[in-house]
Amino acid sequence: MSLTPGLHHFLVVSALLFSLGLLGVLARRNLLVIYMGLELMLNAANLALVAFSRFNANLNGQVMVFFIITVAAAEVAVGLALIVALYRKRQSAHVEDLTSLKL
Repeated sequence: MSLTPGLHHFLVVSALLFSLGLLGVLARRNLLVIYMGLELMLNAANLALVAFSRFNANLNGQVMVFFIITVAAAEVAVGLALIVALYRKRQSAHVEDLTSLKL
């Protein structure tokens, strides 16, 4: 009996992480929780890409993950700046207050 995890194990974990992230995005009203859910979904996709890349003996998926992580770092900077701007203006980080940022 082999104890090494197979591709399906990684895909199940990735699907669970993606589902938790989607639940956080759909069920919550706080922007920080929604943002964490989006990042969780992005990391679940990264896990699936790395798993496919490893089990196909091809580095293309892992190279793609590096590009995704780079874009996610820029997303974090912009997203947190928007959340801080909203919090400074309204003293809350709820989705309903986003319309107050319009000029």
